[in-house]
Amino acid sequence: MWRVVLSPKWILWHLLAILAVATCVVAAIWQWDRAGSALGSALNVGYGVQWPIFAVFFGYMWWRFLRMDLAEHRELRAMAESTPVPELSPEQVPVADEADPAPWDSPFTRSPVPAEAPVTEAEAPALSEYNRMLAALAARDAEDRRARLQSRP
Repeated sequence: MWRVVLSPKWILWHLLAILAVATCVVAAIWQWDRAGSALGSALNVGYGVQWPIFAVFFGYMWWRFLRMDLAEHRELRAMAESTPVPELSPEQVPVADEADPAPWDSPFTRSPVPAEAPVTEAEAPALSEYNRMLAALAARDAEDRRARLQSRP
């Protein structure tokens, strides 16, 4: 938890939240002083009420974003502790194709968790049709990528 709260990103967010709340408080004090002066009006009173609402909003958003980030960190840590990462033998490591320079860079190209059992077309015809459509789209995308690589000067 402290690793997230004291990360450089969150230290910057802490400072920005403190600065935003302090600015709102100073602006509210100034508007209230201005409302009490001879040049003050109801508009200054309205702003004097509005600035503390902004300060509360900044504080709430800081707290909300911090809780969301901590929840994501806890979830990722729990997944990492509970899911063993399968070790690949040298024969299982994918080899990049020369025409496609980095096919395995994307985390969406291959799942680290193997499927339990293959599903046949008789068991799930809609799934099979969907997989054929995805394969056709992937083939078209690879063909477009190869054409773009070949068209480069």
